[in-house]
Amino acid sequence: MLSPDRVERMRAQLDVARRRLDTTRSYTGRITTVAGTAAATAGLFTPELLGESLLATAAATGAGLLVLPLYKAKKTKTVRETHQDHNSMASWTREVPTHQARTAATMYVAPGVSLMVVLLAERLVSGVHWGEALAVALWSAGTWWLRPARAARHMLVPPLPPIEKATELVVQEEPEQTYDHPAAQWWAELVAVDGGVVPGTVLESIERTGERSMRAVIRSVIPGHPVPSIRDAEISRLSALMDLPEADIKVTPVPGRGSSVRLLTVGTADEALSAQNFWATRIAPLAMPGAQITAINFGSMTKEVDA
Repeated sequence: MLSPDRVERMRAQLDVARRRLDTTRSYTGRITTVAGTAAATAGLFTPELLGESLLATAAATGAGLLVLPLYKAKKTKTVRETHQDHNSMASWTREVPTHQARTAATMYVAPGVSLMVVLLAERLVSGVHWGEALAVALWSAGTWWLRPARAARHMLVPPLPPIEKATELVVQEEPEQTYDHPAAQWWAELVAVDGGVVPGTVLESIERTGERSMRAVIRSVIPGHPVPSIRDAEISRLSALMDLPEADIKVTPVPGRGSSVRLLTVGTADEALSAQNFWATRIAPLAMPGAQITAINFGSMTKEVDA
């Protein structure tokens, strides 16, 4: 017994074969229409090809009629009739012929028969007459646009529905955000992700304060939302990620700012770097704008005096 998947695949293959066969018939109809137009046009100027044209037209029309599936036409249809007289009213149903097969056959042979009529008219009328040219043009245009033979076949065998084109979802991949500072990149990849220690945050204003110390600002990426609460459990997870003692990690409010930012302090600042920070924040803005300390040397400030 065939599985449902195999039956579905076989049905799909049959549908594909039917579509290809229908396409072949469509192209064949177009080719025969062009050939008929060429034969009728040639008949305007020379009668020598009349016999061959009539024979070819009759053969093509007859061959097509033989393969036309007239057996699929509905033979009868059910109608309801009502009869009313002075005393009563009776209602019943009965079967009546549909004449579908006859209509389909007539539509199918119409192009061939009409072409043969045009060819015979060209033979009977001497010379080139404008009425003949008009008849050829009308036959060609009507057969090309109306396609009665194709309509007759579809009357007997309805065509398959058109294949629905799958809507292509254009997914625009957001460019991967990169950060200038390695610590900010590390924070975004491990700490600020969903399920991370502090999701929905970024690390900004990163400042190195020693060999193993730093401080930075934790900011919420959603405007108007506070930084998620960082309790001892979150400090423990940060400690595990950073491989630093929990006592060296502190998260405190930023002076003068709201809950959307928090100050992260890691380790203890070195004196040299603290001096640089003191110079940059306290001395340079007032006394020497734009100046910064590039190196600090520690030593004795006493001057040796010769005896």
